[in-house]
Amino acid sequence: MQSRVLDAEGVTPPDVQEMVQDFKDQTLLNPRLKNTVGHISLSFSSKDAPRMTDTLMRDIAKEYMQRMGITDMQYLLVRHLDQPHSHCHLVYNRVGNNGQTISDRNIKIRNAKVCRALTEKYGLHLAPGKESVRRERLREPDKTKYEIYDAIKTALPQSRSWNDLEFRLKERGVSMRYKYCGSTNQKQGILFCKNGFEFSGSKIDRQFSYSKLNRHFTQAQQQICYRATLAKGFHAAIGNYRSAYTDLFGNMGGGGNKGQADAGSINFGGNLGTLPLPPNDSPIGLSAAQLQRKSGESPEEHIARITALFNTVAEAMAIAAMERKRRLHERKTKIKL
Repeated sequence: MQSRVLDAEGVTPPDVQEMVQDFKDQTLLNPRLKNTVGHISLSFSSKDAPRMTDTLMRDIAKEYMQRMGITDMQYLLVRHLDQPHSHCHLVYNRVGNNGQTISDRNIKIRNAKVCRALTEKYGLHLAPGKESVRRERLREPDKTKYEIYDAIKTALPQSRSWNDLEFRLKERGVSMRYKYCGSTNQKQGILFCKNGFEFSGSKIDRQFSYSKLNRHFTQAQQQICYRATLAKGFHAAIGNYRSAYTDLFGNMGGGGNKGQADAGSINFGGNLGTLPLPPNDSPIGLSAAQLQRKSGESPEEHIARITALFNTVAEAMAIAAMERKRRLHERKTKIKL
């Protein structure tokens, strides 16, 4: 048996023809309503399978209906057993028992909120996302929709612009087309096409709507600019450090002045090479440990921190070098006198 009825109201299962006629009879109470049948699938994580009894599933489904305002109407609640994860289907008449309309306004938004609330209330795991859907069982157009989803999911992390995304998707057989506002050049939507099917970004996944993808690319460009600014500041700080170190300690290649204990160096690799650290007996301290990336510190935070550190140390060394020159000048003046 691949399914079983968990609950029903106003219909007589299991005779399908009788249930359909029951629905049709009630729609006569509200003949102006066009879409008279509502359908909701409630899916649960396979991790909840051991505790997902028929009674618990029915209780959750009935509370879901109450929260969604799906009340006082005909409905059928059926549990399906054809998937590894537990799930049930709710089919209901949008014409209520008194002829009222069961609203479907903002149903996707309300559904997400209610499902989240019930998941937390009953201590459930989040149901599997699109990555867990068994692609081999899909039929068109869902098969193509998931192929497009997978292509975007793979290409997006490496894409920094719309053109970049378009190029990467084209390699996977997916084309893009923009929707414009009226007869203007203002873009307001995105369509993805493959195998003769075309879907708006939000229909593939809410995170792939035009506005959200555009925000992703805007943030990506801002991140690129920010990283370029960080790199420029970092290289400038290294230059300041080299100059100040040479002024204060002399040749950068050999451990500073005589009598000063060598504190070692740090190798940044690439064009930056190796930087000597101030001698241990110097009043200006900078250690290799201070320059290491801290736990939980992002690469950007790390670069910003050590840039500020190099600038501070370079300024201190420059002041120390100036003070040393002043003292030497005073000594020479006294000797002349």
